[in-house]
Amino acid sequence: MSSTAVILTLIAVLVVIAFWIFSVYNSLVALRQRVEQSFADIDVQLKQRRDLVPNLVETVKGYASHERGTLEEVVKARNAAMSAQGPAQTAAAEGQLTATLRSLFALSEAYPDLKANTNFQQLQNDLADIENKLAAARRFFNNAVQEYNTGIARIPALWFAASFGFTRKDFYDLGEQRVQLEEAPSVKF
Repeated sequence: MSSTAVILTLIAVLVVIAFWIFSVYNSLVALRQRVEQSFADIDVQLKQRRDLVPNLVETVKGYASHERGTLEEVVKARNAAMSAQGPAQTAAAEGQLTATLRSLFALSEAYPDLKANTNFQQLQNDLADIENKLAAARRFFNNAVQEYNTGIARIPALWFAASFGFTRKDFYDLGEQRVQLEEAPSVKF
């Protein structure tokens, strides 16, 4: 074999390897984008939920003004949820907001006029709808994270994923509040 043929063969092999690396890199980029997009979907649902809280607090305040402590806890939890960053911190803050909202809804049992208020009922329905959408968005996010983590752990990506900045992502873990949040909020009239 001539030296020219060896050089051309070597160049062809290097080109094939380069295209293969580009292909693996691009698939990892697509997986990472899917994770980021799916977390953004969760964030949209959480923002909608947080936007309901002031209306809910104002509605309850009109009927149960002496329940100031509960109302302040809801507002405090909402503010903490709004400043949370990343899946782990967001999950913890949103879990606390969910707990305070449950205590707020428990007040409606003590105030029949509040329970019968159409605005309050609509806010409860909206919140239940958002909770269902959030559950679906969390499942989609965790699926995207699982695919991404599997993608960077598979050979051949495993060999160079870390050097390209692809690191393991965390799941959206609800922690101790998983049992409470997996139940759809009950809307009683």
